Amino acid sequence: MASIDTSIDSQTQADTRPHVIVRQMRLPDIDEVLTLDRLSFPTAWPARTYRYEITSNPRSTMIVLEDANQAEGRPDGLRGLFRYLLSGAPGHVPQSGPLVAYCGMWQIIDEAHVSTIAVHPRWRGNKLGELMMWTMVRRAIRHQAVKVTLEVRVSNYAAQALYRKYGFEVMSVRKKYYRDNGEDAYNMMVTPLDGAYREKMITFGRELSQYIRVTDEL
Repeated sequence: MASIDTSIDSQTQADTRPHVIVRQMRLPDIDEVLTLDRLSFPTAWPARTYRYEITSNPRSTMIVLEDANQAEGRPDGLRGLFRYLLSGAPGHVPQSGPLVAYCGMWQIIDEAHVSTIAVHPRWRGNKLGELMMWTMVRRAIRHQAVKVTLEVRVSNYAAQALYRKYGFEVMSVRKKYYRDNGEDAYNMMVTPLDGAYREKMITFGRELSQYIRVTDEL
């Protein structure tokens, strides 16, 4: 991937941008994740599903975002998202803050499938949903996926706009996909995740860094 000029002065924005920690979901997170589920979806996954995804499904990646400002002992991110976007450099962070978002993805051979994305209602409008999408696609690229797929409600125009920004196109309609109301779903896909697409990812990362500071623990 092409390099990014990290000389931008991020210090002037350090007091106003949300600061989040990106890390793998852990078993103690499940109660908070279930709360996010209830706030975000008409129907939620049961706790046993999250336990399975975390401990027993080798194809699954479950990721959470923490509010770094309420996490004790967390280091400030310095160049924050730039370091995260460029190197994924891990940091040692001793204690957890409240969860503000989570996402999940399955990967089978060269296809990645985004299974879920949720953002706490109080944190919506801060581009955390896009950060979750960026993180999932980035991980798919790093694991040699050539395409990413997902389902989205036909009425969820905001989510569709985000997915289209990331190159997803509607491939089919899945009739009565959602059990709560029988709503149809669009099956969407982006491919190929080639060099040109990775250049776009760098651009998206630059945009995100203007709004969010990130400490990476993946």
